[in-house]
Amino acid sequence: MSNAKRFLVGTLLAALLAMASLLTGCSGEKPKTASAPDVISGIALVTAQSTAVPDYVEAIGTVRAARSAQLASQVLGTITHVSVHEGDGVRRGQVLITIDEAQQHAAYQSAKAGVQASHEAIAAADADYALAESTMQRYQMLYEKKSVSPHEYDEVKARLASAKARRDAAHANQEQADAAVAEANTVVGFTKIRAPFDGLVIAKLVDPGAMAAPGVPLLIVEDPSRFRLEVMVDESQIAAVQMGTEVPVTLDSLGSQVITGKLVQIVPAADPASRSFTVKIDLPPNPQIRSGIFGRARFPRGERESVRVPQTALLRRGQLDAVYVVGKDDIATLRYVTLGKADGNQVEVLSGLDNGERIIAQAGDRELSGRRVGAP
Repeated sequence: MSNAKRFLVGTLLAALLAMASLLTGCSGEKPKTASAPDVISGIALVTAQSTAVPDYVEAIGTVRAARSAQLASQVLGTITHVSVHEGDGVRRGQVLITIDEAQQHAAYQSAKAGVQASHEAIAAADADYALAESTMQRYQMLYEKKSVSPHEYDEVKARLASAKARRDAAHANQEQADAAVAEANTVVGFTKIRAPFDGLVIAKLVDPGAMAAPGVPLLIVEDPSRFRLEVMVDESQIAAVQMGTEVPVTLDSLGSQVITGKLVQIVPAADPASRSFTVKIDLPPNPQIRSGIFGRARFPRGERESVRVPQTALLRRGQLDAVYVVGKDDIATLRYVTLGKADGNQVEVLSGLDNGERIIAQAGDRELSGRRVGAP
């Protein structure tokens, strides 16, 4: 490029820059600045306070009767009668289920016949022994007078020993026959399923016509006068559980009512699947308590520091909880928090909020993020 062309291009660029500067000055526009945040008033603030609160281990579980029994048959047979239904009260010894006893009764009659036969065998053996004994006495005198040969004497003596053995065997057979009768009578008794204690039928698992088999549950009976809450406590927290201590318990069926139970048992072996221990808590008598309901127990373990805020300060954003935090510049900022346990109108904040920070006491449904909070 020649020097003349370079000069011409430079002149044009200078002219364009001058015109742009002139136009900017003539327009009268000023550079834009950020707008001030909106100011909202009438907003009450509270300060998050850290306080010492009781610390405890909470465990959940199920209420069960302190005494419960699954009733099953000890003999095989057809069920002929079931006299109870779910919810029926029963008394100890009451017949609840009857099983066909034809087979067992026949065995009992056979055993009784065996007893009669043993009595007859004993009578015959006793008579033989008495005869052999008297014969032996006579031969003893004759032998002493040398009126019989030693061979004859030994024969009589052997007959006496044989008669004694038959008599002893007959008496032993009678004992066996008596035992067989007692056993058969017991088996006949097994055809009647009786209540093991005063209680309540909570499950009826069979109907007449069904086959009863040894070990197969037929009824479930429980004692409604005593219940326990059985909870699972993780192995890392079992140190907080002490035998004999009184434990606050809440049951869903009783609403928010807190009852006091007593810790009566810690199963010494942990469940290898959940790595937790079963803990049993005796509950006070209450007609509203039933087996199978859900419950919670709290085991105290001292105190800890906790940041608490009013529940009115909380907002729900989907599955998350949040509060409006007001900084030193009085600007409200939405902050998500992790909540702990609630107590009345206060709730614990586990993370997301520090002691001494200011929050809006009643957030409501308004969008306050980024606004300046003025005097109430």
